[in-house]
Amino acid sequence: MTIRSRIISGVDDEVFRALADPTRRSLLDELFREDGQTLSALEGRFGMTRFGVMKHLKQLEQAGLVVTRRRGREKLHFLNAVPIRLVHDRWVSKYAEPWTAKLSDLKERLEAGTTNDNQEDGMEKVFEIYIKTTPEKLWEAITNTEMRSKYTFGARIKSDFENGGDFIQSTPDGSILGEGKNLEVDPPRKLVQTMNALWSDDVKKEGTSRITWEIRPVGDSCHLTVTHDQMREGANDQIYGGWPMILSGLKTLLETGELLTTPGSLMYANAGKR
Repeated sequence: MTIRSRIISGVDDEVFRALADPTRRSLLDELFREDGQTLSALEGRFGMTRFGVMKHLKQLEQAGLVVTRRRGREKLHFLNAVPIRLVHDRWVSKYAEPWTAKLSDLKERLEAGTTNDNQEDGMEKVFEIYIKTTPEKLWEAITNTEMRSKYTFGARIKSDFENGGDFIQSTPDGSILGEGKNLEVDPPRKLVQTMNALWSDDVKKEGTSRITWEIRPVGDSCHLTVTHDQMREGANDQIYGGWPMILSGLKTLLETGELLTTPGSLMYANAGKR
C-alpha cells in the first residue's frame, strides 16, 4: 500500500477553502476510513454524479489534501496529512500551544493514515515537498549531523555517506535510536538507506525498512521526494508517522533558518542534559 503526500508552499488558503465544504470533508473521512480508493469506489459511496465527485476531488488535490497514484489502469486516491501538519504548525501551535497536547491523538491518526490489506507488496509511504533552496544545500541538510538534528526531533545521524557504509542515529547522549546501511549515495540527487528502528521494543520488532530521498531542482526551489517502503502491512505507525513533522521542520529550517517548536519536534534535543 502506498500513500503519496505533497507539501507545497502557500497552501493555507486552499486548504481552508477545501475543508469548508461538507462533501469534501466527507470524502476525506472516507479516505481516512479506507485509503487508496478509485473514483468508482468513491462515487458509489456518495449520492452524486461521477462528475460531481471528480470536481470535489480535484479541489482537494489542488489543496494537497488528496494525492493520486496510478497502479495499472486504476487511479488511486490517498489522504495526505502533510498540509494539515503545516497548518497545525503555523496556526494551532501558534495560538493554542497550551492545549495542543490534547489533540495529539487526532494528529497522529491523521499523520499515520490507514492501511489497505489488499496490497501484496507491503506498505509504502511517499511524501513530496517543495523547498526554496538549492540541491547542494538540501543535500547538506540531509547529511550534515548538526543540521539533521535540528529537524529530526533532535536526533543525530552519523555516517560517512559512502555506498555500502553504515549510519547510526542517536540522541545527544549517545543512546542509539536507529541504524542502517547506505545502499545508494548520489549527491546531491539521491540517497537510499535501510533503516532499523531501535528506540523501543515495539519498533525493534518491525525489522528493516528502506528510505529513499530524491532531489530534483525546479526553478529556484527543489522538489524532494521521500519514499519509506518495504514495511509490513499494519506496521507500527511510530516507524513512519513522524515524516510530516520532519519534512515540515526541514522546510522551515532551510527557508527561514528557524526551528519548529511544536510539541515533540525536539523531543531528543536535551537528552543527557541536566
